[in-house]
Amino acid sequence: MSLRSSTDRPSATPARRRRRRQWVPPQHGAWAMLLVPYLGGLITAGFSWVQLPLLIAWTAGYMLSYFTLLAVKTHRLGKVREQVTVYGGVTLAAGLTVVIARPHVLLLAPGFAVALAVNGYFASARHDRALVNGLVSVFAAMLILPVVAVTAGAAPWSVSETFLVTLLYFTGSLLFVRTTIRERGNRTMLAVSVGFHVAALVVATALSPLYAIAFAAFLVRAALLPRRPLTPKQIGLVEMATSALLLGSVAFAA
Repeated sequence: MSLRSSTDRPSATPARRRRRRQWVPPQHGAWAMLLVPYLGGLITAGFSWVQLPLLIAWTAGYMLSYFTLLAVKTHRLGKVREQVTVYGGVTLAAGLTVVIARPHVLLLAPGFAVALAVNGYFASARHDRALVNGLVSVFAAMLILPVVAVTAGAAPWSVSETFLVTLLYFTGSLLFVRTTIRERGNRTMLAVSVGFHVAALVVATALSPLYAIAFAAFLVRAALLPRRPLTPKQIGLVEMATSALLLGSVAFAA
């Protein structure tokens, strides 16, 4: 019995990993883009029970969009039909709860629809990793901020400042990650990234001096780290730290 368990264990772990990959998108950076704007909205607009089903709809909706776009890209819906069905059902149920409680959130739906249409176009063309597509995805992720505000009973524009600084941060993050992985060694992309971070520092500091330290740190990260041989894991740890720094700044400025 002990001999059987010892021989089964090595194959069990890869099997679990394969099952996890079948249901959880291998896009680790996407989780920051999902959770940081959502948490920033909570910090700025306040908490309401409606934001709990909103979080479920938001995360399940991301899963649904990932597998749907994967089907568009590969033309193999059958391979992900189960994931699309399950995540679609969860998104619908949680989303209806939010809409019934706060019908005004539907006014923000066109923004998400346009972003998904653009993502669908790039997926069908097999250019889903294009910079423009990434920028559209960043903007779409930021749209959760006014949704969080509406579910809290506040006006969507009450989170405008948090929306802008979060958009600046994640746009810069997208450029930074590209300079360390996909566009590593590309001096033009590095110059664009550093230039953007300089502009972001100026804009964020103009909104509130409380953002100056965080955005100065983001600038240093963008200028220095692409020159070092970083692993994806190290880049992920850096992004976790900078995301926490952004949320801390939002909390102080709120």
